[in-house]
Amino acid sequence: MGEGGEQLGIVPLRDALNLAAERRLDLVEVSPTAHPPVCRLMDYGKFKYEQAKRERESRKKQKVVNIKELKMRPSIEEHDFEVKVQSAKRFLTDGDKVKCTMVFRGREIVHANLAQETLERLAQLVGDVGVMERPPKVEGRTMVMILTPKKGA
Repeated sequence: MGEGGEQLGIVPLRDALNLAAERRLDLVEVSPTAHPPVCRLMDYGKFKYEQAKRERESRKKQKVVNIKELKMRPSIEEHDFEVKVQSAKRFLTDGDKVKCTMVFRGREIVHANLAQETLERLAQLVGDVGVMERPPKVEGRTMVMILTPKKGA
């Protein structure tokens, strides 16, 4: 194939290499498994540059999702809880996931149901900007819940 994409037909390797040298281009094998192999005349350096440029552009458009963590205790005070809610809303509007962790100390784990209610209340309060991806679940001495941003937010 020529540099414009036109078909040059089946050409012996020596003639194809001479043609590439004559036009100051590279002979690049596009499809080695085809019979006969398909080659193209192109400026390989320019091709690699364009490919890298397209890759950079696609990387710019991707959104990296970070996971922010909010740690609290079952005996959290109301004002502290409200601050955690505001932080969670801010993280979710920025497009980050939020991992809410309830840490139990000593015999607090006996009251896991109270901790679960607190986490569910947090999820309900941030419901306008986020949704619960994973409901509260006890893992060792902690209870974990994951919130993700809403698609429209």
